[in-house]
Amino acid sequence: APAAIGPYSQAIKVGDLLFCSGCIPLDSSTMEIVQGGVVEQTEQALKNLKAVVEAGGSELGKVAKTTARIRFVFLKSMNDFVAVNGAYAKFFGSHAPARSAVEVARLPKDVLVEIECIAR
Repeated sequence: APAAIGPYSQAIKVGDLLFCSGCIPLDSSTMEIVQGGVVEQTEQALKNLKAVVEAGGSELGKVAKTTARIRFVFLKSMNDFVAVNGAYAKFFGSHAPARSAVEVARLPKDVLVEIECIAR
């Protein structure tokens, strides 16, 4: 996963739980935002989240809860939500963690999506 872009931990383990900070779609080799739209950014944010989860000693199948923050661009549209859902479902497969999804006005580095999780 890319290095943290601020003074925070990418994940903290408390007992059996791993609390992962929000992951944005940075390419770890360049520290730049991946090219493309909300689908490409969601896929990269999830790849980064997987790297943090695994570095914390867990795995995707143990993710209990995620929170996705989605920035809607131009008109307020549920189309981005549908696109994020598609990438999310493809990524997690049959494992379906609990999830919250909220619309926000702006995210770090003006990305379109940020995803955090809690795993065991």
